[in-house]
Amino acid sequence: MYLLGNHNRKLTLATGIENEFIKKIHAHEGIIHKVLGLYVDNRDELEDVKQEVLLQTWKSSKNFRGQSAFSTWLYKVSLNTVLTFRKKDKSSFTSELDDSILNKQEEKDAKEHHELLYLIIKTLDEIDRMIATIYLDGYKNIEIAKITGMSANQINVKVYRIKNTIKTKFKNYTS
Repeated sequence: MYLLGNHNRKLTLATGIENEFIKKIHAHEGIIHKVLGLYVDNRDELEDVKQEVLLQTWKSSKNFRGQSAFSTWLYKVSLNTVLTFRKKDKSSFTSELDDSILNKQEEKDAKEHHELLYLIIKTLDEIDRMIATIYLDGYKNIEIAKITGMSANQINVKVYRIKNTIKTKFKNYTS
């Protein structure tokens, strides 16, 4: 099967449906990379988890009915796969940043707000991290609700609280 991120590899699937699927995956591979970047810290595990996401996406493709955007569906499959993988092998993932690493990162990249924001998001719990990531990708709260299976009201409240948490942490790290 086709591997994301390795542009030297060629696509091996040739039929129309498979080619269309591969094109969609390739067009939205940033979603997969973003989800993996937020949940997989072990570089050795990264390729395994990425392949598992691709496999589950392919297996689930027959269930995609086009009722939402492909990117919305891909987020949902990617997140569910990564979270399931985490439950199977908790030892290979980290959910909290070591304080010394965070302090070094803060000192080294204080002016690079994007990096600091990424680090702050990684300190959020799994659900908040997922919502923040999807929100920052420009999805509306109703779309986030579809991806997560939560109600729009729950998402509205969560987004408000996440914004406040991030603002507070950002101020603490930059002051």
